[in-house]
Amino acid sequence: MELKDFFKEHRQVAVAFSGGVDSAYLLYAANKYAESVRAYYVKTDFQPAFEYNDVLTLAGQLGISLCIMPFDILTNTTVTENPENRCYYCKQQIFSTIQAQAREDGYSVLLDGTNADDDVNDRPGMKALQELKVLSPLRECGLTKQMIRNLSKEAGLFTWNKPSYACLATRIAHGNKITAEKLKMTEKSEDYLRSIGFSNFRIRLMEKNTVQSSEKKYTARIELTREQLPLLLDNQDEIVTRLKNEFGYCNVLLNLEMRHEQ
Repeated sequence: MELKDFFKEHRQVAVAFSGGVDSAYLLYAANKYAESVRAYYVKTDFQPAFEYNDVLTLAGQLGISLCIMPFDILTNTTVTENPENRCYYCKQQIFSTIQAQAREDGYSVLLDGTNADDDVNDRPGMKALQELKVLSPLRECGLTKQMIRNLSKEAGLFTWNKPSYACLATRIAHGNKITAEKLKMTEKSEDYLRSIGFSNFRIRLMEKNTVQSSEKKYTARIELTREQLPLLLDNQDEIVTRLKNEFGYCNVLLNLEMRHEQ
């Protein structure tokens, strides 16, 4: 099945829009082929400011109706306790919120940007989407991440070469409580690395027990690709100094094994 055929069957759709490569192309295709489309973005502490800005930019460029829904995800203690299936509870909360608003707006079909490369069995958040009967047309039509990037480039979408990104909560190890402080610390430090040229990287936040509450207790573990090592080495002293003195980490480590997560 091709996307245009999918939208022949689903003429009025709501799209959960994150600002990433996949949901951006899905929104473009829905705007092109569907009869009516509205985008929904749930704004939480888990999303960095640059993602929100990308959402506003692309929706504006496409001329698509966009519903911004502020939501305090940190009030959900099941999520903030950060169990291994945290993503399930988070997706359940966020997509239920979108679904309720979309139905109120007259849209009974909700779409998300899951693609054909995503491993459903390895991602607890997928279970929540299945339970809520959220449709994933990119996956249904067999579109892989690379295919979506190519199609996005052809369509002139600025998101075509955007690095894959997972929410800020993924930087905090399962079992460690998620707080606004940790999320903001992570966002600011990643913004800094991004500002000096890094892309497709992560700064994991590792915790240690401290005797005094005022003592620095977080270690930054930087994950990046081999291609970015020269940039790291050229800026090593500055990076370590800034992460410690400005962002409050006690140690800075390097991990060359990039892992992908949701």
